[in-house]
Amino acid sequence: MSTQSALLKVMSDAARKAARGLNRDFGELAELQVAKKAPADFVSAADLKAEQTLFEMLSKARPGYGFLGEERGMIEGTDKTHTWIVDPLDGTTNFLHAIPHFAINIALQREGAVVAAVTFNPVTNELFWAEKGKGAFVNDKRLRVAARTRLEEAVLATGIPFMGHGQHATFLKELHQISQRVAGVRRFGAAALDMAWVAAGRFDGYWERDLHPWDLAAGVLLVTEAGGKVTDAEGGEEVLAKGSVCVGNQDIHPLLLERLRVAAR
Repeated sequence: MSTQSALLKVMSDAARKAARGLNRDFGELAELQVAKKAPADFVSAADLKAEQTLFEMLSKARPGYGFLGEERGMIEGTDKTHTWIVDPLDGTTNFLHAIPHFAINIALQREGAVVAAVTFNPVTNELFWAEKGKGAFVNDKRLRVAARTRLEEAVLATGIPFMGHGQHATFLKELHQISQRVAGVRRFGAAALDMAWVAAGRFDGYWERDLHPWDLAAGVLLVTEAGGKVTDAEGGEEVLAKGSVCVGNQDIHPLLLERLRVAAR
């Protein structure tokens, strides 16, 4: 059992408050599914509302911190060393289709390094959280990456580029290299939860490209603090800058990275 620091409590409270609105909207959206008109506007309104809640609560608790959000972009703070990186709704397409797999993401970056992270799935009430050097948790349970060492035993997660986004040809080459060597590949549609689930040992690894800092920042810390390894898809340290990621435990990560390198040849 671990007690959250004051910082983590601020982040968790903000996520839970934003989640109340999302849960209400999600319930309404499930009812709207019969309508022919896609309720995309409804979702962007839910997104904006959730981000507004997060912005207000985090700014009040830590005045002066910068804020990088999916909806409002970068807001410079008076404190140049700290930046919140926030995704109010990761898994928007799932949300839109009444699929109960989405999350609120909050990470705190201090002098360029992520030092605290929260990923909250309001539907399952699972709060994944980590603080640099103090381990990763889901609710009050300590997280460890899975212990599997061979690709053929591994279940991996990924994201498939959708219409107008990403590199389809690259993805298909990578999938060809990986899918025939593993126990399974899953595509659940929320990058933050994919990473949280690697931290929890549910997935053995994960890779994806064309992501944003708010998709990745919290997950990078969760996986690292759970004993896993995180690099960009080329094996470097530029995860947030490049928007690509390769994740696994210390055994699976190099094997997955090798497959991505073969695919790139």
